[in-house]
Amino acid sequence: MNCLIVDDNKIARTTMKQLASLVKDITIVGECSNAIDAINLLQEQTVDLVLLDIEMPGMTGLELTKNLGNKRPVIIFTTSKTEYAAEAFELNVADYIVKPVTPARFIQAIDKAREILQSNTEEFKMNEEEFIFIRDSNIVRRLKLDDILFAEAMGDYVKLYTAQKFYAIHTTLKAVEERLPVYKFLRVHRSYMVALTKIDTIQDGALVINGKLVPVADAYRAALNKRMNVL
Repeated sequence: MNCLIVDDNKIARTTMKQLASLVKDITIVGECSNAIDAINLLQEQTVDLVLLDIEMPGMTGLELTKNLGNKRPVIIFTTSKTEYAAEAFELNVADYIVKPVTPARFIQAIDKAREILQSNTEEFKMNEEEFIFIRDSNIVRRLKLDDILFAEAMGDYVKLYTAQKFYAIHTTLKAVEERLPVYKFLRVHRSYMVALTKIDTIQDGALVINGKLVPVADAYRAALNKRMNVL
């Protein structure tokens, strides 16, 4: 598990690193003293787990978690206060551990995080043959998600491109985005979303997918680089 430590207290960060060294499959990819630095690092690094303090200057750990939305790593709160526990668990975090943290309690929290990550991986494997139904003219057609290269908004329609052809559907790109799984597809422009596994190259501010250029807007570039783990 790639792990990020976020805590404004240097001694606390050192303690978390020492505890993490007890677990063989944890790799510390960074440490931050505030939430803003954490956001920037999360855009650049692939992170599976965040060990996150709550009371920090500027933006709290709770606020950071809310800002990350659904596309976030697994989070374990590490704090000296107990009064935030109810609000924290409403955010569906893996665990809430109170400082000072014992090795046994730390390992227990890591086990919970590992179970969540493994569950997510198994879900992704199960969904490889997923499909959606689309209305193609007067025919309702089954379309495998793995066949979709990218989607393009064109007025009142969205074109779903496959290697052989495209299907024009009377809908919005937002509606399509809500139907397609977030682990497989990503919005890269107000008019385009792409299948991440179908990207061939990125050049001159555009993606190349099956020989076709797909523009990437600046607002989506950081998210794209993060998902593709670009070095």
